[in-house]
Amino acid sequence: MIYHHNRFTFKTTVTAQQREEALASLRNQGESIDAVARYVVGRDVGGEFEYGAVFVLEDLDGYWEYLMAPSHAHTDRIGLPLLESFVSYDTTDSDDPDIAQKIADLHARRYADDPALTKLVADLPSYTGSSAPAPTNPTSAPQPAAGPTPVHKSG
Repeated sequence: MIYHHNRFTFKTTVTAQQREEALASLRNQGESIDAVARYVVGRDVGGEFEYGAVFVLEDLDGYWEYLMAPSHAHTDRIGLPLLESFVSYDTTDSDDPDIAQKIADLHARRYADDPALTKLVADLPSYTGSSAPAPTNPTSAPQPAAGPTPVHKSG
């Protein structure tokens, strides 16, 4: 099983309606993507973020289905521009020693096929994730080659 985690904080300029639309879109992912075995979307408790979402996926094929689902693309398009900070990561019980690289490869393939998405993610004020694309903001610092990669932080 792969538990795909998202934690995020909205920009202070986001309206209640925009926030609710983004959260509803995340919930729709859980309901509409067949590969999602279980999910939760709600308040992030005990951390530096406002909200979180976890999507439980059976395997890498299900992870790819989740990443490529139209409802996931919709959430990216409407939600990412609203975020001040975002982190995504995965927890798995897989004994495959290459699982982290395989997950990163899925994300890299998705970014390679969708430059608009890559720009949305890379231009977030703050994003940390093991599969973050390189920043498109010219003032951003160079990124390390492996491990959790902060795309860039606002000053």
